[in-house]
Amino acid sequence: MSERQDVSGPVGQDVSEPAQEEDPADEAPDPAQEEDPTQGEDPVEEDDPTHEVRRARWAAAGTGALLALAGLAAAALRATGSAPALVPAAYAVGAAVCALAAFVGSQGRTRRALWLLVAGVMVMAFGDQSD
Repeated sequence: MSERQDVSGPVGQDVSEPAQEEDPADEAPDPAQEEDPTQGEDPVEEDDPTHEVRRARWAAAGTGALLALAGLAAAALRATGSAPALVPAAYAVGAAVCALAAFVGSQGRTRRALWLLVAGVMVMAFGDQSD
């Protein structure tokens, strides 16, 4: 049962109030005291220019390497078949340009790397059309 306190007013009326006990479950947790799961980590801001530059470097280098490997594989496959010599040569040259783009992109020249990637893929496409 709950405890009640009787309080008499100046006119003689009885006013009763329930006694308030502090219950820790009723209190709302303070957001400032809650533990942050990323506490202790260095949060990466989306607008951080160095993060964007690093991501562009990795994208250019990774794409160049992937396209260079694909071009070398295509050149090897076409060289074993009955395709004209121009076809595997075009794939190999395109792969070399893409490898150069990967290197240039890893050095931070992402705009030049992207243009080299476009040129390398165009050379490989020319070899594909010659087939």
